[in-house]
Amino acid sequence: MLEEVTKPSLEKTSDSQLESSGSSEHLDFGGESTLPPPPTLTAEEERKLWRKIDLRLMPILSLMYLLSFLDRGNIGNARLQGLETQLNLVGNEFNIALTMYFVPYCIFECPANMVLKKFRPSRWLPGITVAWGIIMTLMGLVKTYPQLVGVRICLGVAEAGLFPGVVYYLTLWYPRHMLQWRIGLFFGAASLAGAFSGAIAFGISFMSGTRGLLGWSWIFVLEGIATVVVGLAAFFVLVDFPVSATFLTPDQRAFVIWKKKYDNSSVGEEEQFEMRHLVEALTDWKVWVHMFNYMAIITNLYGITLFLPTIITTFGHSAAVSQLLTVPPYVLATIVLFIFAYWSDKMKLRYPFILAGFLLNLIGFAINISNAPSGVKYFGTFFCVTGAYAGVPGVVAWLGNNLSGQYKRGVGMAFQIGIGHFGGAFASNMYRTQDKPRYLVGHGCELMFVGIGLLSTVIAALMSNRVNGRRDEEARAALERGEDKLYTDKALRAMGDRAPDFRYML
Repeated sequence: MLEEVTKPSLEKTSDSQLESSGSSEHLDFGGESTLPPPPTLTAEEERKLWRKIDLRLMPILSLMYLLSFLDRGNIGNARLQGLETQLNLVGNEFNIALTMYFVPYCIFECPANMVLKKFRPSRWLPGITVAWGIIMTLMGLVKTYPQLVGVRICLGVAEAGLFPGVVYYLTLWYPRHMLQWRIGLFFGAASLAGAFSGAIAFGISFMSGTRGLLGWSWIFVLEGIATVVVGLAAFFVLVDFPVSATFLTPDQRAFVIWKKKYDNSSVGEEEQFEMRHLVEALTDWKVWVHMFNYMAIITNLYGITLFLPTIITTFGHSAAVSQLLTVPPYVLATIVLFIFAYWSDKMKLRYPFILAGFLLNLIGFAINISNAPSGVKYFGTFFCVTGAYAGVPGVVAWLGNNLSGQYKRGVGMAFQIGIGHFGGAFASNMYRTQDKPRYLVGHGCELMFVGIGLLSTVIAALMSNRVNGRRDEEARAALERGEDKLYTDKALRAMGDRAPDFRYML
C-alpha cells in the first residue's frame, strides 16, 4: 500500500489494518472484490496513471460543458444580431426569457444527480447533451416571444443534469486534493465559451439573410448542431466508473478504487442510496452555507456573462466591435482560473482562492458602477469576469471535498448548485434597459452578492476549522485513554463526514 500521512485520529489506511483491529465486516467498495489487490506505485507511475485518466475523461467533458455554456449564454450575443427586433421584444420580455431558463434548470438538477449512477454516466451525460443540442437548434427557428420562452424552458430542463452530474462524476474518480484542478479544467470551458461566443457571433453575423434567417437564428442553429455532434461522439468516449474502465488495466483500476476508498475515510464510504442520505444532506449546515456561497458567485458570473456584450455597447462601440471586445476578459479569466485551481489543489486549500475571486469582483463592479471613463470601465470588466469564473471551481470543489457518502455528496452538491443557480434568475433581471448606460441597479446588486459571498466564505472556513480542531482534541483524548476502536466500520461509514476521523478541507 502507499504510505499515507497519519492523522491524530482513529484513521487506518489499509484492509489488513482494519482486519487486525478486530473488524469482522469488510466493505466491497467500488467493486474492488472483482479486482486484484492494489499495487504500490511510485510517484511517477501514479502521475502517469492520473494523466491517462485525465486524457480520457477531461477533453470530452470540457467540450460538452463548453457547448452547454455557449448554448445558454449565446442569447446575449443573439440580442445584438436582431433577436429583439425580429421577435418584437419590448420592456422586460428579454429578461423574462433569460429567467425562464433557470427555473426548470434549478428544479431538475437534484433529481438528475440522483439518477446519474442508475442510468450510467456514459449514457446519461451524452443523452442530455444530444437533447439540448436539438432544442438549441430549434431555438433558431422561433418566430414569437412565447415560442422563445417555451424553448428556453426546455433548454433549462435538458441542461440541468450536466454541471452537477459531471462534478459528482469527478468525485467518484479523483481524490479530493486533486479535484479542483479537474473541475477547473472542466469549468474553464465555460470561460472559453465566453470568448468563443463573441468571436463566433462576429463571424456568424456575416451569414445574416442566408436562407431567410437573420444572424441571431444562425447562432442558435449552428451551435445547436455542433452540440448534437459532440453529444453523439461522447457515447463512444465516456466511461462509467473505475471498476468498469476498460482503458485501464485491472491493477490500475484497483489502485484508483483503493485511493478513493481511503481518500476521506478510514473504512470507505456508503455507496447505496437510503432516504436518510437525502435528509442528512438537506439538514447539513455545510450544504446551506456553501449554497449561499455558490449563489453569490454564480449571480456575479451570469450577470456579467449575459450582459457583457450589452454593457460594452454602452461604451460607444458598434455591435460587431462589442462582440470582439468580449473576448479578452474571458481569455484572462481562463488563465487565472487554471492558476487558482492548480495552486488550490497543491496547497490543499480552497477558501483563500475563493476570497480572491470575490475581491476581484469587488474591484470590477466598483469600477463599473462609478462614473469612470469608458476605457476604465472596460478595464473593470476584466476583474468582473475573472473573479467570477476563477472562483466557481473552488466553491464547488470545497463542498464536494467535505461531504462523505456518495449519495449524500451527490444530493448535497446538486442542492448547492440547483438552489444556487437561482442566482442566474436574479442576474437575468438586474440589468434593465432603462438603467443604461451606468446600470446602477445591476452593478449594485452584483456588489451585494459579493458581500454575501465574502461573508459565507469566511463563515464556512471558520466553522470547518473549529470542527477539525474539536475532532483532533477528541482523537488525542481517546488515544490517551487507550480507546482505539470506538465505532464499528459500519457505524463509521454511516456517520460519513460526521465520523471522528473525517477532517474538513479548508
